[in-house]
Amino acid sequence: SMATDNREQNPETVAKTFEIGRVDDIAKQVSEGGPILYPDLRDSTGKRSIVIDHTGDNPAKGWQVYYAYPADKSSECLVAQVKQTHTFTDCDGRILQVDQLQKPNDVTPIVEGQTTLLIDMQG
Repeated sequence: SMATDNREQNPETVAKTFEIGRVDDIAKQVSEGGPILYPDLRDSTGKRSIVIDHTGDNPAKGWQVYYAYPADKSSECLVAQVKQTHTFTDCDGRILQVDQLQKPNDVTPIVEGQTTLLIDMQG
């Protein structure tokens, strides 16, 4: 089809999907050590650093991705995780919970076959 041809000639439109790992392993990691900060998935400035969080008892569900900056600040205000916790500090030294980080509209967690966590980075 035309759509497929266009996509092959224009690699920028191809979604970048990163395999994070097995959902049960990652869910255990989050429950024991807090959300996982992945730096620089997209570029070296760190603006595309993401945080992966999991809630609930089902490793195949309950995934949420955030950008590593506060929802009320710009992407310049990167957060650092307080080790082994669900809290973060931002560029102003504020303490933030994971759900106060910026939710992306172009980064989606995908669970493949109930076992593998992928992050789909559009845009």
